[in-house]
Amino acid sequence: MRRTLARSGGIALLGAMLVAGGGYAWLVGARAAAPPPPEPALSVEVLDREGRLLRPFALADGRWRLKAQAGEVDRRFLDMLVAYEDKRFWQHGGVDPVALLRAAGQMALHGRIVSGGSTLTMQVARLLEPREGRGLAAKLGAKLREMRRAIQLEARLTKREILGLYLTLAPYGGNIEGARAASVAYFGKEPRRLTLAEAALLVALPQAPESRRPDRQPERAGRAREAVLARLGATGLFDTPEAEFAARAPVPARRLAMPMLAAHAAEAARRERPSVPVHRLAIEASAQMRLEELAAERVRELGAGVSLAMVMVDNATGDVLARVSGADPLDASRAGAVDLTRAVRSPGSTLKPFIYGLAFEDGIAHPETLIEDRPARFGAYRPRNFDRDYQGTVSVKQALQLSLNVPAVVLLQAVGPQRLASRLGQAGFALKLPPGEIPGLAVGLGGVGISLDALAGLYAGIANGGEAHRLRERVDSAVTDGEEARRLMSPVAAWYLAQALVGTPAPRNERAGRIAFKTGTSFGYRDAWAVGFDGRRTIAVWVGRPDGQPVPGMIGREAAAPILFEAFARLVTRPAPFGPAPREALNTRNIDLPPPLRRFGRMAGQVGMADGPRIAFPPDGASVERDADEPLALKVSGGTGRLTVFVDGVPSGTPASAAAFFWQPAGTGFVRLTVMDAAGASDSITLRIREPAGVAGTPAGQLSGR
Repeated sequence: MRRTLARSGGIALLGAMLVAGGGYAWLVGARAAAPPPPEPALSVEVLDREGRLLRPFALADGRWRLKAQAGEVDRRFLDMLVAYEDKRFWQHGGVDPVALLRAAGQMALHGRIVSGGSTLTMQVARLLEPREGRGLAAKLGAKLREMRRAIQLEARLTKREILGLYLTLAPYGGNIEGARAASVAYFGKEPRRLTLAEAALLVALPQAPESRRPDRQPERAGRAREAVLARLGATGLFDTPEAEFAARAPVPARRLAMPMLAAHAAEAARRERPSVPVHRLAIEASAQMRLEELAAERVRELGAGVSLAMVMVDNATGDVLARVSGADPLDASRAGAVDLTRAVRSPGSTLKPFIYGLAFEDGIAHPETLIEDRPARFGAYRPRNFDRDYQGTVSVKQALQLSLNVPAVVLLQAVGPQRLASRLGQAGFALKLPPGEIPGLAVGLGGVGISLDALAGLYAGIANGGEAHRLRERVDSAVTDGEEARRLMSPVAAWYLAQALVGTPAPRNERAGRIAFKTGTSFGYRDAWAVGFDGRRTIAVWVGRPDGQPVPGMIGREAAAPILFEAFARLVTRPAPFGPAPREALNTRNIDLPPPLRRFGRMAGQVGMADGPRIAFPPDGASVERDADEPLALKVSGGTGRLTVFVDGVPSGTPASAAAFFWQPAGTGFVRLTVMDAAGASDSITLRIREPAGVAGTPAGQLSGR
């Protein structure tokens, strides 16, 4: 044993002699041709929008190595590390001659190693380029290379950069490397704020990482921590009572699992950009954690094989703030490996609000318009309400709040299923249909496919005043995934919808009026949905079996809506308010509406398609130049009684019986013109108004009848 120690001491002594003699000039000469240090392999990290760790990925060999920087680690820990390992770190140039001489003298005096002579920079050099060989000559050669490489590192890097390399590469037992990985694994947190006990343990572990592993040798780890505290007691970094308290703190006896928040979103980000070491998502870590906890709690009540998913979107930007892709990504019995937020499923009744929105926009209905809920047939298609009952005459608002099927199909026939699908697609959220099929009336009751995140994006468009953003997943790129907002519906229509959906009856034991929401259940009880929003955020919830099998009795109101309300309760104390009513909104009673808007008369069998008014000119989709001297002629044929013209859903002028109207656009852009007769039948076209070449335009227009 003494011979082995003598050899080790001999290395230190030889190093001291080398420094004392001319060899130091050889080492210093290395600065002139200092090569850049090798880039160590790092674990890929996925961070949230604020830079908090969502999920790291282990290296190919299974090691966890998280990049650390001196400015992102607890300052007192850094001071303790330097004081314990290399107290002249900030002054020397990579090699500390005083430390080498001291180590050699102690070895000669005591016959054993009392302290080492390696600086932090030399330790970094060894971590970057591990030693090879076990003999005395090999060790001596390695020590000389460490010293030379340390000097080169000091020539190329700042002191804080060298500290960052040590904090990234230092061994902490098992497959844990670096202070960040160790802090996450042993304390469950980043090392930005450490207790004195935690800091002392992180200083002690790299000295003997395997024999002091807290999860295997907690007693040895504790003694090593006490030795650090005792040695640094006179430095002034902490006082005696604090040190005594730290020495009594329990040593973490087990390793914690690495974070795996937003597991599927993190995996998708890495798969999309495999060469990027750090990904920054739009997700909020705190919201993600709370929703994942909620999913884990609620899934136990849903039965075997049933899972759930949630997506939260920022209304104003389209940022995906949370994406819960299943109750547990490791639960094979619930297809945990499948990202259920992107799976295409039948949306049930959750598309109904967009039918009503187009009807509001076209000016053929108002929330207080009366409509019939009674048996109706549309060719071979005969929709029925979920409870097989009918409500008779109800307001359009009530029909939406009660999710009545017949009024929704009647309105869809009026606005057109293909136009509905086209509008949603133009907003960035296309419906999924089998190849070769075109949208039909069944679209309004779930006869189409859509994903949970697309549904969340659409409802966020309602909350955002009718302007929908494509979903933005990342915030770490100059070219973002999101785009400028696209028109989903008019601001008036969106406001009408929000006010109506706030009044939807709340699920059992929940308070109504907190959020605007809609539920849906697909055919055969395969999918249960609930989507809700306040003035800032939208949350969409899906419940069902990932394999598409039915779950008898599972409906959106009972399975998904309670989870939606609980999600809002966990995230916000008070939901954000909605914006004020647009100036053009008619916030009035049915009796005060214009006569054509008091009752919707386009029930099947009552008014045929040929009986209503038709806009004969200009054709739908036409692009016309604005002429300040000549108004645009709008020619109408058919219809019953007096006609009312709506410009973007707002009545323009008084009802008239003329078959020709003359409209003077006040500006350029797209405009929706609707003509409604006294029976409630209507026809609509979309025009693009453009200025003659070289003339700038402004929106709006005036219309008169002749």
